[in-house]
Amino acid sequence: MSQTILRVEGMTCNHCKMRAEKALQAVSGVESVKVDLAAKEAVVTGEAKRENLVKAIVDAGYTVVE
Repeated sequence: MSQTILRVEGMTCNHCKMRAEKALQAVSGVESVKVDLAAKEAVVTGEAKRENLVKAIVDAGYTVVE
């Protein structure tokens, strides 16, 4: 099982954190998600493709910094 770390910009509150987590959990192949609001980071465990994770974050209204 692999782990993907995404730098997420645009999250400002706990609601944002929960929205980002929900968006990532909906991606096929995701086993678990942990979003750290202070670090602006999402750690995703599973076999999901990175581009699908990035799309989920962008569709939720946030930006992924490469």
